[in-house]
Parts: sequence; C-alpha cells; structure tokens
Amino acid sequence: MYHRIVAMQVRNAFAQISAGNWEAMVAGMAPAFTYRFYGDHALSGERHTHEALRRWWERCFRLLPNTTFDVEDILVAGWPWNTRVATAVTVNVGVVDGSRYQNVVHQFLRIRWGKITEVRTLEDTAVLQKTLDRLAAAGYAEAHAAPITDQ
Repeated sequence: MYHRIVAMQVRNAFAQISAGNWEAMVAGMAPAFTYRFYGDHALSGERHTHEALRRWWERCFRLLPNTTFDVEDILVAGWPWNTRVATAVTVNVGVVDGSRYQNVVHQFLRIRWGKITEVRTLEDTAVLQKTLDRLAAAGYAEAHAAPITDQ
C-alpha cells in the first residue's frame, strides 16, 4: 500500500509540473538534498539549495515552456525512512522558437520520511543538446549558459 501511495504522489508531482507548478516539487525537497541533471549543457549540473533549484526550474521553463510529462513507469522500493523511486517519463515541449521537443527522461529519487533527498536525472543529452544549440543559434543565449549550481 505504501508503494502505491508514493507512486501516486510522484505522478501527481509530474502533473503539477506539467501544469506549470514546479514550486510544488521544490517544496517536496528535504532541507539537505542533491538534485543532479547529467550532461554538459545549460540544464545540467548539481544543486543543493532550494534557491538554486528554483533558478534552474525558471530557466527550464524559459527555454522549454509548455513542458508536459507523460509518466510511463514508476518503480518504488523501500520504506518511509529509505524509499527509492525510479521513473521513466516522456517529456513533450513547446520550445520558445516554436518547434517541438520530445525526449525520454529517467529519474532516480531517494525519499526519507516524505521528503526528497536525492534526484538523479538522465535524459538523451544528444537530443537535448541539438535543441539547445538551435535555440542558441536563434538568439536565445541562455541555451548555452553555464549550468545553474549553488557552488
């Protein structure tokens, strides 16, 4: 039953973000957390503060507005003091240059007592980089900006 509740909460979090409410996800982070998006591009990097995570979400939605997430799979293991979640999600985006972007995202989360302590995001970075390169060439300099971190 616990695993089903966690899976429902994860689906709800993706629905909230798809509705433009990424702040709900930020609020779900523990006081001490790691949020890592793999790659070497404007959306990559590691964040440990709520402020840096907010700035990252703001950049995401400036470059990739109208983002929606279609949850394909959620796997939950563990108990409230050490819950592990793996997701497979399709991301669909109306890009600021008018084009469409679609990719598959895999996220691995660790949750302790209802708060997220770790997020590791893996996406096909070649597909993402092509979109960011196209945006930068169209004048969206932030598409080639340094990653947002709190270092």
